[in-house]
Amino acid sequence: MRKTFVLDTNVLIHDPESLFKFEDNQIVIPLEVIEELDKIKKGPGEIACSARDALKRIDALRAGGSLAQGAPLGNGGWLRIASIPQEDDSVTVDNRIIRTALALHKISQDPPERPASISAPPELVYPERVGPVTLVSKDLAVRIKAESLGLQVEDYKNDKTSLFQKYGRVLGSLDSTNGIHSVRYAQGGEDLFRIQGRDLQTKIKNRRHLEGILPKNAEQACAQDALLNPEVEVVALTGDAGTGKTLLALAAGVHQVIRKGRLYEQVLVTRPTVPLGKDLGYLPGDLQEKLSPWMQPIFDNLEVILNTPKDQVKDQTVLSRYRSYQYLIDAGLLQVEALTYIRGRSLPRRYFIVDEAQNLRPLDVKTLLTRCGEGTKIVFTGDLNQIDTPYLDAASNGLAYLISHFLNEENFCYLHLKDGVRSRLAEQGALLL
Repeated sequence: MRKTFVLDTNVLIHDPESLFKFEDNQIVIPLEVIEELDKIKKGPGEIACSARDALKRIDALRAGGSLAQGAPLGNGGWLRIASIPQEDDSVTVDNRIIRTALALHKISQDPPERPASISAPPELVYPERVGPVTLVSKDLAVRIKAESLGLQVEDYKNDKTSLFQKYGRVLGSLDSTNGIHSVRYAQGGEDLFRIQGRDLQTKIKNRRHLEGILPKNAEQACAQDALLNPEVEVVALTGDAGTGKTLLALAAGVHQVIRKGRLYEQVLVTRPTVPLGKDLGYLPGDLQEKLSPWMQPIFDNLEVILNTPKDQVKDQTVLSRYRSYQYLIDAGLLQVEALTYIRGRSLPRRYFIVDEAQNLRPLDVKTLLTRCGEGTKIVFTGDLNQIDTPYLDAASNGLAYLISHFLNEENFCYLHLKDGVRSRLAEQGALLL
């Protein structure tokens, strides 16, 4: 029996192609969702771009049929735009969407009689007859409220994955190569080995200094090897705060752009700047001043790597406050950029670091990867247990999505760093609190 899925706005923002991922079932979009998409469609950001994309896809379906009665999706399913009278204009948009789903649910339980004068197929006249109604939303509060009213609800599951939980560790001497073809690492005694393809093993150099940064454990040594290997074009590093993900990625990037015979022209660093829903426009100043609060963790790590002399820090003259990493920025060897301005660019020969990637949607990760030109290496770092974006979780964020889709690619490496190295106190806090 066919089902009816009512989509919340956040589902279409998360994945504008979600319309076509419910097989041959019926998709219903409340009119309030269209209004919300219309409100947020303006602007340069990824959210606005997704809203425009979703509206364009819906508009294209009008050529195949009436959106009021049902337009074919091309996969056997149908799309309808539904609107029900609202008794109170002060009701929130979320509650209106829930009310629409409830109304459809009631009709599906007790459908009206089909007028004898209408000769169209019954699923075009009363598509509610095709099956039970489910409200699909990435908003936890919406799901809780809707289920409390007797509705069937679910999260958008198309891009959820838990594969990252099975991989990413450094293998022991008795482990198999775990059945994937991406680059992974094994330890035998004091020796570390890189495993490529099916079972090609190469011993790697352990504990190599990079701009004064020395790996503190086997996991970091393996991560360092992957970051320095030009054949590994995509690297994903996960782990709790303080495991050294960002520091290692930056140290490897700086090393490879300032050394003679460098492979990359520039280190490009980006990270989500709107984890709590605020826009850069709310902050005063020019672009660099707006970026500064969000990018300060990057600058803190660069300060550790390049180490501004203490006498310069103490001296308060303008010249003496010139940070050691600033010369890299002025020389064009290092660029810190907002995600908003990555779209549309082509980035050849870059060492591209995407920090806090767990706060990205799968669509955002795809956008970033498709910006990479010839000779570019891209590194994603993040903590899958520390997600600030309200509509993402450990199984549906862009970093987990990337790992699940690249596990069998030979130019990819995924490592999960377990041991905290920031300080004894930081590790103690992570364990006890």
